Amino acid sequence: MGRYLLTRLAFALVLVFVVSSAALLLTRLAPGDFATMQGVDLSVEQREQLRERLGLNRSFAAQYLSWASHAIRFDFGQSMLYSRPVGGLVKERALNTAVLAIMALLFATAIGIPLGIYSGTRSGIGRSLIRVLSVIGVSVPPLIGSLALVFLAARTGWFPVGGMTSAAGIDLTWSQWIADLARHVPLPALALAIPMAAALERLQSEAIESASRERFVAASRARGVDRARSILRHAWPVSLRPVLGLYGVMIGTLFSGSFVVEVVTSWPGLGRLMFDALKARDLFLVAGCAATGALFLAAGTLIADLLLACTDPRVRAGERA
Repeated sequence: MGRYLLTRLAFALVLVFVVSSAALLLTRLAPGDFATMQGVDLSVEQREQLRERLGLNRSFAAQYLSWASHAIRFDFGQSMLYSRPVGGLVKERALNTAVLAIMALLFATAIGIPLGIYSGTRSGIGRSLIRVLSVIGVSVPPLIGSLALVFLAARTGWFPVGGMTSAAGIDLTWSQWIADLARHVPLPALALAIPMAAALERLQSEAIESASRERFVAASRARGVDRARSILRHAWPVSLRPVLGLYGVMIGTLFSGSFVVEVVTSWPGLGRLMFDALKARDLFLVAGCAATGALFLAAGTLIADLLLACTDPRVRAGERA
């Protein structure tokens, strides 16, 4: 296990380096730079002075080597857009995305897994209805889902239509701030959770249906174990293997930020920060956001593998062998 963790750590570091380097290169190759994205208020001379002050007039090789020499010490430079260190800015927004991602995962799990177990072990109109809803959930793009939920919230007033807290949040006590946050979280979390819940339902349904036909499940039934207990104690843990593999991808995707959901719902997370950085051609901020997203993707995969080892007895038996 120690060797496995070290291998995964090395993979994560390589992934972070490659992804952040690629993000820096692609942003540099995109038309325009930070100076040209500042509108019409700057004269030609002022733009050139800004480029020289920020080092934008240097070659990409010189710029990249300077950035990489600091990045290996986890110093991703200064944001041109916010005039703040990239590390602190990304950390702040990543925590906001973490709140949204954790709630979305909880919603998706609470909805998708039970429905998948039901549809994979039952028949009739209930199974058919769940399958239809899951197909719709997977097929609807996040943009449409987010806009539909925002429209519903605006019409009903059930939830705030955007933001992480209300405008008066700065004057609230700690308990009032938590309550205010709890009112703002459900809408963007559901926008992220619905397609994930639909994917979990389909995968869990197929996996538990296949696991229910295994010989050890039939043997437990022959020993007198009732059907529900046999499915939950024997078939379900084995069926979690492909489901947990999907969790690794979902965790990385969520923590790296969802552009559409965070932009539509005005959630101040990592995806929204990346979007603003790309619009402004803020090279170092784009690289920092990409590095954080890659790190979370690697961490999500590792978490999924560890959960798999804890839940599937065949994996633990293979490790001992």
